[in-house]
Amino acid sequence: MPDARTAPTVGQIVLGLRLRDLRERAGVTFEQAARALSVNQTTIRRMEKADVGLKPVYVEKLLQVYQVPDSETDSFLSLVEEAGNPGWWHRFRDVLPAWFSLYVSLEEAAEIIRAYEPHCVPGLLQTADYARALLRVGFPHGPSEELDRRVALRMERQALLTRTKPPRLWTVIDETVLRRPVGGPEVMRAQLDRLIQAASLPNVTLQILPFSSGPHPGMFGPFQLFRFEIPELPDIVYSESLTGAVYHDERPDTVAYLEALDRMGAQAAPIGDTEQILGDLRKEFGP
Repeated sequence: MPDARTAPTVGQIVLGLRLRDLRERAGVTFEQAARALSVNQTTIRRMEKADVGLKPVYVEKLLQVYQVPDSETDSFLSLVEEAGNPGWWHRFRDVLPAWFSLYVSLEEAAEIIRAYEPHCVPGLLQTADYARALLRVGFPHGPSEELDRRVALRMERQALLTRTKPPRLWTVIDETVLRRPVGGPEVMRAQLDRLIQAASLPNVTLQILPFSSGPHPGMFGPFQLFRFEIPELPDIVYSESLTGAVYHDERPDTVAYLEALDRMGAQAAPIGDTEQILGDLRKEFGP
């Protein structure tokens, strides 16, 4: 998945895949498509992978080559224009790196979000104070105004959990997350209360992976798996490092991550025990 330019939107990724499908159905090679635009084959490949923005004039010419009817061409070009519109998160581009901009776009479009988190509470479930304490460590030299912007972005992302048609969030959290003090006892109490509240939402499933479960398939680090209603989009897995991220969309990779999530879910405490576990842990941080 691309990160060399401003990250594509999910809409641009889908349209790139549709262009590939139309080209293949028409029996047009990369070389033939490139010749029609007077460009090299790499440009066609990058358009189909959403590594570059889709220029309407290029798309219109390709659709002619692929013998797409005029009525469908008009609709496709409208989608190209729509997909090029920045999402709400574009307002935070000053604190949002391109490699994470794609993540937010995927998060917004996903039907199901599954995740494993061994280090901290997932961003979608953090309180503002907890997020601030984490981000202060992650960006120790940033000014307070920048920190405020990063916290605001994280809080705004959480609106998707209570929108009219929210995604299903299923997260496995390592017990370490809940025992690692972040921001002090008061912050941790509020954060645990937030998790208890979130776990009661009909679209949120939260499981705790206890120390007693022993070794498990996710010990290499945190990751998220996105699944979409859009038929063209495959499952996409996101894993993060200190300076960037990797997006996996090849089926053998995503299946391996999905299997790891299923195995960890089986090792974790039953879903019905989550509220009791969180309540007991909350008492450890005081009244």
